[in-house]
Parts: sequence; C-alpha cells; structure tokens
Amino acid sequence: MPETDLRRLLAERYREVNGDHPMTAADDAYVTAQFVVLEELCAARGRDTDAVRRLMLDGRLPLPGYLRSDGAEMVPADLFALADEAGGVDLLEAWFTAHWADPVTGKAEWNAYLSGQYVCLHLVTPAAIRRKDRLTAAIGAALDEPDVDAVRLHALVDELDALEPAFTAYDRLRFGGPTSRDTRVDAVRARFPRPDRRVCG
Repeated sequence: MPETDLRRLLAERYREVNGDHPMTAADDAYVTAQFVVLEELCAARGRDTDAVRRLMLDGRLPLPGYLRSDGAEMVPADLFALADEAGGVDLLEAWFTAHWADPVTGKAEWNAYLSGQYVCLHLVTPAAIRRKDRLTAAIGAALDEPDVDAVRLHALVDELDALEPAFTAYDRLRFGGPTSRDTRVDAVRARFPRPDRRVCG
C-alpha cells in the first residue's frame, strides 16, 4: 500500500478515536516540544515508517499521540521502548497485560495504550499507568475526608505532578473537558494552599 494511503488511513483512525478538533499554533508548539515526528524517530531507529504505520493500524503499536496541524504524526520518543523490553512487538500485548492481575482490566488498559491517548504521562509504562490511577484515586479519597490532611494531600499531588506533563488546549477538546492535571493538581492546589513549613528555632 502506498505511503500516502497508509498516512490517510492512520489519520482517519486517529480522528475516529480523538474526534476532529483543530490544532492551534500553541497546540502545535506544545506538541513539537514534547513529541517527535514519526518519520524522524523511525529514521533514527532504523525502522521502516510504513511498517510502523501498519503495526499501528493493526493494533500492535499505539496510535500517534497527536496529529500536528501540518499532518505530522507525533509520537513519544520512547515509542518502541516497551516493545523492546517485552522482547518484540509480537510479545508486547501479553507482556503489557500481565502487569494487571485482572485480565479484563489488563485488556482495557491495553486498548487505552493502543489509542495513543496516554499523553497524560511523561513515561508510558504499566507501572506509571498503575501509579497514576492509584494517585488520582487517593487524591479523590483525601478530598472526601471531613478533615483534609493538607500535608498528605500535597504529597500525593506533587507525585502526580511529576508524572504528568502540562497538557494543551487540544487535549481538553478531545477528552471532552478538564484533564486530570486540571482537576487533581491545579484545582487542588488552588483550593488547598500548601501548608507553611516553618522550622522552630
């Protein structure tokens, strides 16, 4: 299949997953700073770009995280890292899903990984995905407590902050609302100022 057809099919699949939303100049700048162009990554890693596109279309590697407004397929610099760790693309799904005791949860996380929408993490690994889930749940539970432990709350928020990038306006369009950074980092810090850390002397 010609390269133009594979690019078109991949763009169509991407929009099926994410919707058709405009990318602004600010979105493009953010994405260019955070991600790499698929062709450039493949050239650097000695991989055939069309073969990688086919793997994405076949549900064996994740879709691009973003399509820049010029059509560039933007992917994380470590796109191939998990497949390499698993021992190859053919072993990736079994390796990935085995990180969850519940096979149903593992399969759901695999599908989420393939969507390319784990742009909410600096490093997309099963361990980071699981840690983010635990942190967002723990922050939610802490906010529901009658007497919020601000010190513990900020420790949780700081750890989540370290896992997550800044996001961009496009993300709020495709996810249909605020991001986890909006609700579990920025809003929490605004609502609960960080306690003073005074040292007795």
